[in-house]
Amino acid sequence: MTDTPRLSLPLLAPAQAQKHVTVNEALVRVDGMTQLVLASASLTTPPAAAPEGTVYAVPPGGVNAWAGQDGRLALSVNGGWVFVAPQRGWRAFVLDSGLPAVWDGADWRPGAVSLSPAGASMSLSSLDIEVVLSAGPAVTTAPVIPARALLFGVTGRVTEAITGTAASWDLGVPGDTGRFGTGLGTGLNSWVNGPAAPIVYWTPTALEITAQGGSFAGGALTLVLHYAELRLPDPV
Repeated sequence: MTDTPRLSLPLLAPAQAQKHVTVNEALVRVDGMTQLVLASASLTTPPAAAPEGTVYAVPPGGVNAWAGQDGRLALSVNGGWVFVAPQRGWRAFVLDSGLPAVWDGADWRPGAVSLSPAGASMSLSSLDIEVVLSAGPAVTTAPVIPARALLFGVTGRVTEAITGTAASWDLGVPGDTGRFGTGLGTGLNSWVNGPAAPIVYWTPTALEITAQGGSFAGGALTLVLHYAELRLPDPV
């Protein structure tokens, strides 16, 4: 055996010269894989310059230095890449999506908090939505709540002060415009923390922001959806 079975750490050979090279490579791999943090699990093209020790998960279709490394972890070392194969059940935090993920043996499952022997899982997600308020009494977003998602609530913050004649605003969905908050502030950094009785939305659903006491002239919000999704067992 030349490598360890879990982290593929290189092992010293009897009477090996330059032992420090092998030991240092093993230490670099341990440093990258411990408390695993992935810069991204979606980039197919290696970055031109990655900080030493940065780890990427190579998705299908990796090119250039990542060609043929689909599904492996790419660890930036000495201006190049060291590749390690993850094992089923490994967990990581993916920085560019802001979600934890679990390796199911074939792919990283974003937000997964479970992974059954049959391949079923449950994921928890927080999805950022940027909303620019246009002039008028209400603004309806594109459908942002995923179909079949179990929504726990919506939080948010005013990132650009709301202007116009509105004294406050409500946050909800079409047909239930105050579900996540009413009488909300219009000033910069005003916030909404809108937990609600969990509800399943069977089709993609929009959010609705409604002016109270007047209308909007402008402003901007960051809204964050907090929801769970279920995944079926793997096909047989």
